[in-house]
This record gives sequence, C-alpha cells and structure tokens, in this order.
Amino acid sequence: MPHLICPHCQDALEAVGRTWSCSNGHSYDQARQGYLNLLLVQHKNSRQPGDTPAMLACRQAFLDGGHYQPVSDEINRLFTAQAPSALLDMGCGEGYYTDRLARALAGADCAGLDISKDAVIKACRRNRDIQWLVGSSARLPVADASLDAALCVFSPWSWDECLRTLRPGGHLLLVGPHADHLLALREQLYDAIHPTPELIRALPEGLEIVNDQVLRYALDLEPTALDNLIGMTPHGFRSRPERQQALRESGLSGLEVAMRMVMLQRH
Repeated sequence: MPHLICPHCQDALEAVGRTWSCSNGHSYDQARQGYLNLLLVQHKNSRQPGDTPAMLACRQAFLDGGHYQPVSDEINRLFTAQAPSALLDMGCGEGYYTDRLARALAGADCAGLDISKDAVIKACRRNRDIQWLVGSSARLPVADASLDAALCVFSPWSWDECLRTLRPGGHLLLVGPHADHLLALREQLYDAIHPTPELIRALPEGLEIVNDQVLRYALDLEPTALDNLIGMTPHGFRSRPERQQALRESGLSGLEVAMRMVMLQRH
C-alpha cells in the first residue's frame, strides 16, 4: 500500500495490529469493516461529506450492472501498460473501478480514498485486500513521492497534492465527461444545456499529457438502470421530478457515453 502519513502532523504512520500511529503520538484505529479514517473533522465540508446514501446505492446498482465496464476496462488497459507498484484511486466511491483495477494489476499495492465514509464502507465489502481510506483528495494522507500512479474518475483533485505524492515518472489518469456525455439524457431533463467544463483548464508545471482520448459507446438502458443513472448523478436533484418521470415512462434512445481520459506523467 502507499506510505501513509498522519493528517495532523504529516509524520509517517506505522501499524501495530489495527492501530496506526505516528511518532508524535497521534493514532488512528482501523474500523472493523476494514477502512482507516484519516479525515480530520476540521477538513470536512459538511457533517456527512460526499455523495448521499441514496446516490451511492444507485451508483452501485448501475455500475454492478456493467454499464460503465468499458470505461473500467480502458482504465485497466492504460495502467497495465504502465505496471505501477503503488497506486491510489482518489475519489474511489464505492470501489467499483478500484476493485477491478486491483484485480487487473496483480501484485500492485492499490488503495482507494474517498471523503464519504458511507462510500468507503461499501468499498470494503468489495475487496478486503485493498487499503480503503476515508480522506480528502485536497490533503492526501500519503507520503511525498510514494505513488507510481494515481486515478481520478469523476472526482475533484489537487494538482499540488498530485505533484507532491507522485514519484518522478509517475502517472496520473483523469477521467471525466466530454461535452457529448449523456447528452440525450440532459436534453430531456433540462430546457437549456449548460456547457461541460473542461477536464483540464490549466496544466501545472511538472506534469505533461502523454495520452488524451475520448471513449464513446452507445448506452441502451432498461427503466431501472435509467432510474439508477439519474439517481446516481446530480441530475437526480437538479432536474424536475416530472421530467424524470416522463423519461421513466417513455424510455430514452440515442444515449451515448463520452468519457475523456487524460494520462499525465510527472517530470
């Protein structure tokens, strides 16, 4: 697993049994479910940060249905070519991508981090061999230059933290929506479509793009899967309930996944 550091003082953490401690006397107990909570109260942005339990349940059902498996397969392919020894999934959610990636990278030390404890508890049920962490991508609890690779799928990240934790030559894969992603769904849910923000607005010094691609494929969903897709995204609370209900009744054609996938390398 990546070398963990104390969120209080950034000293190295060492495990004795189920307790992780630093030389300054700060300690953290591994939960019975298997995760380690390294998110300090003062670094939470709400009482229960991250996605709601309802969103997590919808996402788990949708992902377990295999609808985004081509995305996961391409992530696995890109990282298999790099053969990292230590990898962190920042914003791992309920662990779908992390689990499949860890199984594809036999022998690699993979860890998953998310700010939502509810999400990480679900991730623990997927794979107990992965080190699951409750923490913030804005303050990664891992040591300087200790990662060969990092992954971020539909989650925020910190350029400074990526530069700090990646070894020279290490890779960062960012996965996010292209402007065409789920366009047919958005056109049905809203009167006006807002532009999709660029995945990368400004590239910091120290990182260069080594692969930039868009993964596209058609998505044909039965009503329950369509309902889960809406429920796992902000569309579930941003769009009007009557629009959602109309879609459930009519179904949706012409739906396309369009994911931008950018691989960067640290100098």
